[in-house]
Amino acid sequence: MAWNSLICASVILAGASIVTADTPTSQISEYAGHGQWRQIVTPSLAPDLIPDATLDQVERMIDAHDISTAHDLLSPWLKRNPLAPDRDRGLFLLAEIYFQQDDRLTSFYHLDELMDKFPSSRFFGAALQKQYDIGDAFLNGYKRKFLRLRILSAEDEGIEILYRVQERSPGSALAERALLRTADYYFRSSQFDLAEDAYGAFARGYPRSPDVAYVKLREAFSSLAQFRGVRYDSTPLLNARARFADFLQAYPDLAAQENVKERIERIDNTLADKLYVTGDFYARTHKPVAAAYEYRIALQRYPAAPIANTTRIALAQLPAAALRSPPPPEISSGEFPATAPTPEKAQ
Repeated sequence: MAWNSLICASVILAGASIVTADTPTSQISEYAGHGQWRQIVTPSLAPDLIPDATLDQVERMIDAHDISTAHDLLSPWLKRNPLAPDRDRGLFLLAEIYFQQDDRLTSFYHLDELMDKFPSSRFFGAALQKQYDIGDAFLNGYKRKFLRLRILSAEDEGIEILYRVQERSPGSALAERALLRTADYYFRSSQFDLAEDAYGAFARGYPRSPDVAYVKLREAFSSLAQFRGVRYDSTPLLNARARFADFLQAYPDLAAQENVKERIERIDNTLADKLYVTGDFYARTHKPVAAAYEYRIALQRYPAAPIANTTRIALAQLPAAALRSPPPPEISSGEFPATAPTPEKAQ
């Protein structure tokens, strides 16, 4: 009986939080027992719009695109009414004026002031959406003015604005869009290390998003794009392979459309090439035991790679003493030894 009462109390508390916003009132559902709910009409969580002749006139001017006159009327009102209960409306209208005057950065600052000083304002959501639009425009190539010429890039400001949107509304749909927009910008501007981090943050933060498959695929491509060649660090290539393999297992149909299996095969061939190049370096620098180690790893893990036959020939040409050295440990394809021996240890 006590356990049933506890469950019932929990349901009542949960039911009390189910709110459907309405203007000028909100309806809250309360559990009434026996599977029934009743509606309770309460004052709106957001106060009604306070009528003000000046602000009403400014709004009409903005709608008529009489922006200069609207600014001249609104600016004195804001100075005269620093503590007005509808000052948030005035700030929102001022931000809209600057937005229509094509001064997006000043518009952003007034929206920021609105949300800082009036966190419960009815304009908060609209202000946040407009900030997202400003950041998105900056990333789409909007230029800031210098000497009356629109020539300055605003992409850095756009990134900062989208991060600001995420801070303002963590976990919201708009924050999700802002993070994905940021990741896509990094990817399209070839900043693949930042793109990989941003896509990874999105996948961890929004695992149930309908975009998560797209995000994980882009994360794999971001890793792959950071690989500079067989003479450089293979970590990005290994990370890409692991991510493609996970994607193949989680989304087999989409992986087939994106030719993920073929991409993994090409990565394996590149890893085989890298092992051969490393072994060849050791052979040319008179470290045949280390060369044998690299050649054997390549043949063990990638026996069907195009470079495999060349690797076998190179291995057979090493001194007999090197061929008698211990073989490398068994390691699955796409992996590297956790502690591969240095040339000195291999000798």
